[in-house]
Amino acid sequence: MYHFYIIYSKKAHKYYIGHTSNLSERLVKHNANHKGFTGTYCDWEIVYSEDYETKSEAYAREREVKNWKSSKMIQQLISKTSHNSAG
Repeated sequence: MYHFYIIYSKKAHKYYIGHTSNLSERLVKHNANHKGFTGTYCDWEIVYSEDYETKSEAYAREREVKNWKSSKMIQQLISKTSHNSAG
């Protein structure tokens, strides 16, 4: 199982989009102090994820969303699913 995910940092007020085979382990790495974009902030939280059977499917979804280049569209995706899963 592979995951496409979006994490959010309140401190940076930014989203990060990626894919992984182990979502919880990947979040720990994002929140660790390391060189790179997510290493600067340690308050990342998963705000959205989708499951895929293959790594290539998860990566294709990552590329699709990154190509939007729009935080507004990302926020709409997150908002749409959070409303649907409530209850």
